[in-house]
Amino acid sequence: MRRSFGFIALLLAACASTPAPTEPFAIVLGVAQDGGYPQAGCNRPDCIAAWSNPGLRQRVASLAIVDPQSHQRWIIDATPDFPSQLRRLYEIAPRDKSAPLLDGILLTHASIGHYLGLAQLGREVLGARSIKTYAMPRMRDFLEHNGPWEQLVKLHNIELMPIEDGVAIALNERITITPLRVPHRDEYSETVGYIIRGPSRAILWLPDIDKWEKWTTPLVSVLARVDVAYLDGTFYDASELPGRDLREIPHPLITETRSLLAASPMLAKVRFIHLNQSNPLLRERRDGIVVAKDGERSGL
Repeated sequence: MRRSFGFIALLLAACASTPAPTEPFAIVLGVAQDGGYPQAGCNRPDCIAAWSNPGLRQRVASLAIVDPQSHQRWIIDATPDFPSQLRRLYEIAPRDKSAPLLDGILLTHASIGHYLGLAQLGREVLGARSIKTYAMPRMRDFLEHNGPWEQLVKLHNIELMPIEDGVAIALNERITITPLRVPHRDEYSETVGYIIRGPSRAILWLPDIDKWEKWTTPLVSVLARVDVAYLDGTFYDASELPGRDLREIPHPLITETRSLLAASPMLAKVRFIHLNQSNPLLRERRDGIVVAKDGERSGL
């Protein structure tokens, strides 16, 4: 009898920890830096192998947000891999024919890996109708006054939605997003990460930042607000690009982030994204460092 009660208790515990099929979730649709992996023109042996074997390739970093209950779907950034990422999202969360193509696109900034996919929404391809596109002030201005993006606005392929640093916006009754402005090169726009909060959990998506010490907000304080943190892991260490001045392309090295959080339990929340093709963690794993995987899910 004891054994039966024990089995039942374990079964109930397992059921309790299984997310309900109607609970919202986020799913990673890519983990590479703006150029993907392999990048154009790369003829290193590992790149040649990846050109030959699609299973070794990595798409540009992006995150989808899905609410199965309302059948709504959003995506963070419109990357150069937008066509395949949109297709993958359809496979995960099919949309009704009468539903919009997407319920929204949340832009982080105007580096090439984060907005070029918007071109797919124009009349040359999808001819989308009023896709809500969330953007900071300079990002909105950039899209409104530079071709070909301004055509997307004029033809109402996209509808620009204003966002502000630190101000939460309700995507629906169960999900909010809060943009967090971070220091970055910002040639054409501001740069933000996002906290995505659902009924039960919160996620941080932060693919680009210069250096943690340049941010007036301590990283640990942000990590304390979320359950999972997807962080800028562009470069593993300073040895990756010999002859290149990393001050021109500043990012927190993974070794620096790990050192910063070494004494903090917050390190366990971190999963690295936005890996440049030079980053060895695209091809190997190292103890104590977790790289996000294309297709992994996190409940909200």
